[in-house]
Amino acid sequence: MYDHDHRRLGRELDLFDTDPLIGAGLPYWLPDGATVRHALEEYVRAAERRAGYRHVYSPVLGKRELYEISGHWSHYGDDMFPPMELGSEQVVLRPSLCPHHALIYRSRSRSHRELPLRMAELGGMYRSEPSGVLGGLTRVRAIQLNDAHIFCAPDQVADEAAGALEMIRRAYAALGLTRARYRLSLPGPGGKYVADPEMWRRSTALLTGVLDRSGLPYEAAEGEAAFYGPKIDVQVTDGAGRESTLSTVQVDFHQPERFDLRYVGADGARHRPVMVHRSIVGSVERAVAHLIEQHGGAFPAWLAPVQLAILPVSEAELPDAEALARRCGDLGLRAEVAGPERGSLGARVRQARLVPYQVVIGAREAASGDVALRLRDGRRLDPLPAADVLARVTALVGACGTGLWDDAVPVGA
Repeated sequence: MYDHDHRRLGRELDLFDTDPLIGAGLPYWLPDGATVRHALEEYVRAAERRAGYRHVYSPVLGKRELYEISGHWSHYGDDMFPPMELGSEQVVLRPSLCPHHALIYRSRSRSHRELPLRMAELGGMYRSEPSGVLGGLTRVRAIQLNDAHIFCAPDQVADEAAGALEMIRRAYAALGLTRARYRLSLPGPGGKYVADPEMWRRSTALLTGVLDRSGLPYEAAEGEAAFYGPKIDVQVTDGAGRESTLSTVQVDFHQPERFDLRYVGADGARHRPVMVHRSIVGSVERAVAHLIEQHGGAFPAWLAPVQLAILPVSEAELPDAEALARRCGDLGLRAEVAGPERGSLGARVRQARLVPYQVVIGAREAASGDVALRLRDGRRLDPLPAADVLARVTALVGACGTGLWDDAVPVGA
């Protein structure tokens, strides 16, 4: 294993684990890992709300007939779990959220004034991955997907796809992620794709135009498209050089036709919308795996399980440390007191090496109400009023950036 293998770090940092009684490809999240996941999910939801998305919930089960209509059963059946018998019906663990969102769109009549209709969900889906490809969080059988579907008029597709790419760019900046490349994923030989050459021509031309206008460098790859349409995939690589898809934008003419989706246009006639599939961070599991490996567990402050480690020098300062931790909690910051029972101050500083902010409280700080702040990157600040420190940290965390302290001075400067 390389140094930042997320499977090793996940166990060492108490982020996630597995148990054979639960099953292969079905990891569970420990409290610190769940905190990272929750922060990531809330970032995505907030970004989507700002971009005009409306959030929904849909069931993780559906009748087999639903996936026969969508095309998943015939084109994607090998990756689905077997149907379950419920009386006279067969139900399936869903391999994708898009059929459910198509039905939500279809649940009432739609006007052109509603378009683009942006529908988002952080929802569960299930894929029957072979045991040989399962690994940590990168390939799992139960997936929490950051998924969205934009139902729009044909002349709105390009702008919506470009807007999705911009959301992905901003997310990568906030997460401190580096993309390897953009890939235009096209169909290849074989029968796993919908047989409609004109549909493929139109959707490929749209995505190619979006990439060309954006000025983004990209590479075309045959055989990587979804069965219903081409994709723009944002590729990342791990420390071992393995490449995977994290984010995606897709154009789909197929499912709107299969589900007979319509909207009433300005001319009073009924028209067919286009579905743009879009995921900012893809599966939460794979995103967290990549974040662990990218940062070695030293997450950006807004994602960190513990954002402030409060270190009283002695037992005498413990009440002040606990009071400061309560103030942090009231501000929505995640703080933990590491008291003298955990060892010397130096030992506790080393134990908290992955925590963005280490707050040291000695006798002088306790008397003055100041705190001595150490940053994870080794910088130290002169004692500052606790209120000022908490206000700055709260602002930095709320901004969802990767910086720790803009005007801190390195030790020895």
